[in-house]
Amino acid sequence: MGEAERGESAPRTLVSYWCARGHETRPSFSAEDPATLTPEVWECPRCGMPAGRDQANPPAAPRNEPYKTHLAYVRERRSDADGEAILAEALARLRGEQV
Repeated sequence: MGEAERGESAPRTLVSYWCARGHETRPSFSAEDPATLTPEVWECPRCGMPAGRDQANPPAAPRNEPYKTHLAYVRERRSDADGEAILAEALARLRGEQV
C-alpha cells in the first residue's frame, strides 16, 4: 500500500534532540507549525535519559529517590521510645493485661 492508495503524506520536519550522554535523536513532526507541535524534552531511545534541543545544554538526568520500606517510613515518624511504648501496649493487650 503506497501513496497511490492512501494519498499524499503530510509534510514532515526532523527535529534534533541530544541527551547528556551525547546521543542524538531525530524524530519527525508535522511541518505545519513545528514551534508549537514539538515538545521541549524527548526521551532518548538509546539510554532513556531526557534529551533537549540544545546540544550544548542537554537536560539533567532525573533524580531517583531510593526505595523505602514501610518500616523506614515508620522510623521517620516515630522515635525508638515511641516504638517501645507502642510495642509494650500491644503486648499487654495480647496478654490480657490492663493498660
